[in-house]
Amino acid sequence: MSFLSLRGIQKSFGATRVLDGIDLDIEPGEFVCLLGPSGCGKTTLLRIVCGIERADSGQILLGGQDIAGLPPAARGFGVVFQSYALFPNLTAAQNIAYGLHPTGALAREMAKRSREMLDLVGLAAHADKYPVQLSGGQQQRIALARALAPNPRLLLLDEPLSALDAQVRATLRGEIRALQKRLGIVTIMVTHDQEEALSMADRVVLMHNGRIEQAGTPDELYRQPRTRFVAGFVGRMNMLPATVLADGKVRVRDSELLCAPGNLSIGSQATVGIRPEHVVVKRFGTELGANSFAARLLDTEFFGNRTSARLACEPLGIEIEAELPADARSGGDEPLVPSSMVHIQLPLNALSVLAH
Repeated sequence: MSFLSLRGIQKSFGATRVLDGIDLDIEPGEFVCLLGPSGCGKTTLLRIVCGIERADSGQILLGGQDIAGLPPAARGFGVVFQSYALFPNLTAAQNIAYGLHPTGALAREMAKRSREMLDLVGLAAHADKYPVQLSGGQQQRIALARALAPNPRLLLLDEPLSALDAQVRATLRGEIRALQKRLGIVTIMVTHDQEEALSMADRVVLMHNGRIEQAGTPDELYRQPRTRFVAGFVGRMNMLPATVLADGKVRVRDSELLCAPGNLSIGSQATVGIRPEHVVVKRFGTELGANSFAARLLDTEFFGNRTSARLACEPLGIEIEAELPADARSGGDEPLVPSSMVHIQLPLNALSVLAH
């Protein structure tokens, strides 16, 4: 039996359908990210699981028991919001202890648990500081400690890192994931940031227009997108309009591409996708075999650990984004510069053929 099961969750605000028949199973110990653009329904779904919103229809099964009618306090879930929601007139320790009041714990038990939680998030030295005296990252750690203090059955995180700067976000990503693994607590996190979802989750649930577009491991969503939306939202993807010629062969403009066999009918319109890092770029004249074409380098962007290139490929009638080899900017006999001619290859096993 799954730890948590959502069955047929529907929700509308006025005439706007926000969630349209959500079915989802979450297993014990899982870290699941609800990912998607603004307005896709991910936060509404989290609020329904929490009990802050009521679904119009559907079931929320916790260990097989429908809890859809229970108020938030009776569900035993911990919640962390983007805004921290700390009380400015309470110290860090008092904010954590506040989360224990609904449990009926004695004052000395709350103080002890508060100290344990401060140790857990590495802020024992800041117990007597007020929120205004703490950094954004420290405040979010206190909010997390408060949510975990009552030993919740489920941890819900609503965009917990979006208000923080990039360096603090990267640090907290690792800390939250390590803490979740250590405690083994089932966690559902809402985010619009694909990097957060791919780096933190056991499973990513990508939502679009109130529905689940695809759910799977981060690797599955990145390497095996099922739709154009998934391919375009998760990572960067070159999209080439194509026509299916045969099983394992498509036409892009006047050129033929070999690809993995699929289930699209002959003559149907499709999109061929390939990640920039999978495009093979070699110096002009290099023999590359199938799916290789001449291209002209338009420009490059240097990112320190990688160089991104924009290439004009006349046979395909499209611009291609690629990652250049390490020695492309320097070294070798003739470093690649804008207007250089190169050969590119689109490896068969790196192509995703998607329904148009």
